[in-house]
This record gives sequence, structure tokens and C-alpha cells, in this order.
Amino acid sequence: MKLVHTINELRAELEIQRKEGKKIGLVPTMGALHEGHASLVRRAVAENDVVVVSDFVNPTQFNDKNDLLKYPRTLEADCELLDKEGADYVFAPSVEEIYPEPDTRQFSYAPLDTVMEGKFRPGHFNGVCQVVSKLFMIVEPDTAYFGEKDFQQLAIIREMVKQMNFPLQIVGCPIIREVDGLALSSRNARLTVEQRQQALNISKILFLSKDFAASHTVEETQAFVEGAIAAAEGLELEYFELVDGTTLQKISSWGETDYAVGCITVFCGDVRLIDNIKYKEL
Repeated sequence: MKLVHTINELRAELEIQRKEGKKIGLVPTMGALHEGHASLVRRAVAENDVVVVSDFVNPTQFNDKNDLLKYPRTLEADCELLDKEGADYVFAPSVEEIYPEPDTRQFSYAPLDTVMEGKFRPGHFNGVCQVVSKLFMIVEPDTAYFGEKDFQQLAIIREMVKQMNFPLQIVGCPIIREVDGLALSSRNARLTVEQRQQALNISKILFLSKDFAASHTVEETQAFVEGAIAAAEGLELEYFELVDGTTLQKISSWGETDYAVGCITVFCGDVRLIDNIKYKEL
């Protein structure tokens, strides 16, 4: 495995691989890697000849500067994990390497990016599209892998690829959870022992709501989740939305869609955690 810090070096390396007809997979990450990321890398390794993992905390997608400052940076440990999982290249550029000058490009994929995270984190998805589009142009992968925990992000990246005609396939990979159900997240490292126990209620409530939804309306399921989170110690709900998994628009009845997803964001202390659950799947 090779650690690369510059665009020119990575392009030179990949040009050699491309000339040999090798299929290239990309796993974009912001580092602080865990088993969820490892599962993406394993799939990429299984489906490609060469795998590039980016390890870059992208400043343009943070609308909270404190969140950016607190975001864990663990490159050495990340490289150990990636070497073990069979990645070929780790691309860990500086901010200046990716943004030699301010990126003024504006990406708009309404209504996908105006709801949920788009509503509560203005500018977030614009920053995501800025960095992901740059990575696609730098790496020119055949396939790119993203986790379904960031459900809305995955939908927006699919739309960006479609509208910008990037010649690549986007692969969405299932949420990876701890044995007790907590969705793996780099932000989990910021939870205290007590908060870690409190955060478990997020997935527990979502799992209960799936059983509840089988015999209740969308409105009743919404109220069930909101009430349960409000009653759980240490948690503060930012939003819970029941949406069509393709359009990300709210649904009012289960019959409206064959793909119903519940997306949730909860604060545990000052740590913002996201999760989702599928009530109906395609």
C-alpha cells in the first residue's frame, strides 16, 4: 500500500494502472476510519483491481467551525487499517492541495438537497459535491463506494454523477452497526461512556418503530419516534422524517411509495448523530 499526498503523484501512479487495463475503485472518506469504512474497502477490493481510499477532512462541508476542529484525525491508524484490508493507495492531501484557491462552484440538486440535512446544515451538500467531484476528476474511478448511513448524501451524489455525466458507477453499501445496534460513525469517538449508552436508544427506537409501523400509520409512526426520543435521557431530536427513499420527499401514507425510509438526526450532548431505517424496500 502506498500513501500519496499530492494530486500529481496519484495521477501518475493511476495512469500506469489504467494503461494496464486495471479497474479502479474509489472509497472517499474523511478518515477516523472504523469497521463501516473497512466494509466499503473490502467490497471495493473484491470488485476492482486497484483501490484508492481518500483520507481528507473536507472543510467546505462543515457549516460549524467547531465541528470541523473537533473532527478526529487519525491518519496513522487509518493507514494500518487500510493496509490490512488490501487498499492499494491512500490519498491524504492537504487542504491547500485540494483547494489551492477557494472553490466557488455551486451545486444545486433540489429538492434532494433542500430537505433534512440540507435544511439544518446549509451549504453542507454543496461542500460534499465540491470535494467528491474533485476526487472523481483526480482519480477517474470506474466505481465509487459510499455508505448508506449517509442516506441523503448517497442520493445527492448519485444525482450529481447523473447530471455531470461522470463515467462511473456509484455503489451504496449497508449501514454497519455495533453488536448492540449503534450505527458506526467517526463521531462516536467523541461520546463519553455515559453518552455511548444513551446513544444506543437511537437505533433501539428505530428498530421498535419498524415493528410499530407494520400496524400504524405514517403519522402515528412519526409521533412514536419523536415521543420515544424525547423521553430518552441525554438525547435531543433535530429531525425525524419519513420519506420516499428515491425522492427524499415526505410521505403521508405507506401506500405512496414502495421505498419508505426514516431518516433521523439526534444530538447526544454536542455530538450530532445520524441514522436511518428502511420501512419498505424496493
